[in-house]
Amino acid sequence: MTSLTAGAQHTVYTLEKCYALARQNYPLIKKHDLVARSSNYSIENAGKGWLPQFSVSGQASYQSQTIDFQKAIGGGPGLLIPPLSKDQYKIQAEVNQNIYDGGRIKNEKDMIQANEASQQQSLEVALYELNDRINQLYFSILLIDEQIRQNDISKSNFQSAADQAKAAYDNGTSFKSNVDELLAEIASIELVNIDYRANRKSYLDMLAVFIGQPLDEKTKLIMPPQILTDPVIKRPEIALYDLNRKIYDVQEKELKTIYLPKFDAFLQGAYGRPTLNFIDNNFGGWYIGGVRMIWNLGSLYTIKNNRTNIRLNKESVDVDKETFIYNTNLSLVKQGQDLIKYTSLIKQDETIISLRSSVTNAAKAQLENGVVTVHDYIAKSNDENLAKQSKILHSIQLIQAQYQYKNISGN
Repeated sequence: MTSLTAGAQHTVYTLEKCYALARQNYPLIKKHDLVARSSNYSIENAGKGWLPQFSVSGQASYQSQTIDFQKAIGGGPGLLIPPLSKDQYKIQAEVNQNIYDGGRIKNEKDMIQANEASQQQSLEVALYELNDRINQLYFSILLIDEQIRQNDISKSNFQSAADQAKAAYDNGTSFKSNVDELLAEIASIELVNIDYRANRKSYLDMLAVFIGQPLDEKTKLIMPPQILTDPVIKRPEIALYDLNRKIYDVQEKELKTIYLPKFDAFLQGAYGRPTLNFIDNNFGGWYIGGVRMIWNLGSLYTIKNNRTNIRLNKESVDVDKETFIYNTNLSLVKQGQDLIKYTSLIKQDETIISLRSSVTNAAKAQLENGVVTVHDYIAKSNDENLAKQSKILHSIQLIQAQYQYKNISGN
């Protein structure tokens, strides 16, 4: 189920459900699996460094001279040692088995995993940004719904007054202009509602693209409950900074493996001319086996600078993290002021609505008694409607500000 269903008339969505659907539908979500699979293949390849490594090489050469054993040994005519051929051939196969690599393979796996974690968290940061876009669309639709609902109430009140005015006109106690003025006001409200519905459809179409679900004019969005704000920052960017710093931790460990010796066992098998028996000028085969050490000490020249670079990179990440937290706290302070502002505005709206409602009720009674004109009643009623619209706007802005605060802090 992708949503709640209210009867057979319309489908109901919550804000949290829209968050989840938008995340599932966003194309970038596919990269999570791609990054994980790529990392698994890379780790598997790194682990194969412990498998025997095979190599084959061949060589054919011609050289200007070779050892003349006859002259080198100083033998007489009876010493028959043929000179080596100047054209020489060799084909060789070698197998190496890693015995000790100083932790290079393990460090390579750690680096792959650290990079994967960073890439995955980068995707989370990008996906998290969807919440703000969903908030804008979702609360815009809710605001329009409430404005239409309030207009319908106002229209119903004017319709009731128009019915009374028509009855009075039919009885000869009122003017037709009174009826027409009320009907014109009803038409004006409906004109505003047409504009609201067009905007609602536009927002719904955009929301439908984000969540990958069909939405129409019957779709109902649930008003989210008010929530308590938490100033503790838990944004996905924080984890990303920590993971990026961990990459440099792995690089620092890698420096220790570079200047350690490497040991492997090897076995060479070859066929060619000359063989290891250098006084035999015939083609033949031979093999060599043993243990080999490779120790590259040239890395010691740069290890100090490399460590300094890594330390500077860590400090750079720490500064970026500190800057992000600083800017986020500034945004939370501003958002917190908005919460205070909307709360105060709503209280003032309630006072104004109470007064405007009292004035409208009095004007309605006076209209029925012929004390005031229809125009006066419409003006008083519209003032009340505007006050109620103002409260609707501020009430939704308050809830939206709460969820925006939640989105900024990452809670």
